[in-house]
Amino acid sequence: MPDRDRNAEGRARNARPRDALGRPLPHDAVGEERAPEGVLRAPEVALSEAQALLDAGRPFHAHEVLEDAWKTAPEEERQLWRGLAQLAVGLTHAARGNDRGAAALLERGAGNVEGYADRRPHGVDVPGLLAWARALAVDPGSGRDPVRSAPSLRA
Repeated sequence: MPDRDRNAEGRARNARPRDALGRPLPHDAVGEERAPEGVLRAPEVALSEAQALLDAGRPFHAHEVLEDAWKTAPEEERQLWRGLAQLAVGLTHAARGNDRGAAALLERGAGNVEGYADRRPHGVDVPGLLAWARALAVDPGSGRDPVRSAPSLRA
């Protein structure tokens, strides 16, 4: 078994190519371009990049951008970014047909962003995201294309 790829801190990372929904492909396959990890982005840039990835049908990759924002966010916004990343992962699971995983992550993500509904930091449409996430969590496998029905991150 070959050694795992490691990042600069020595943590294991998976360098296998991935499809649009983040599923690993064979090592010799051509996958989707991945968002660079560990990039410090201004909130507006992170939201724009994540939205572009969502619009392109790439929620797993949007999750990676939002996860970077979560890890670097100021404490008072950390739950917002964590929740947004979880919503993107929930959408990824719904698109992959993993209804149980989708429901769990969508509910968890909704719970994390809910406290920001009145403030709407950076223009994030928290009420719209809550309504969408909770409806999709009830019936992730309803037959509609969950990626195409995802709302905009900002109002």
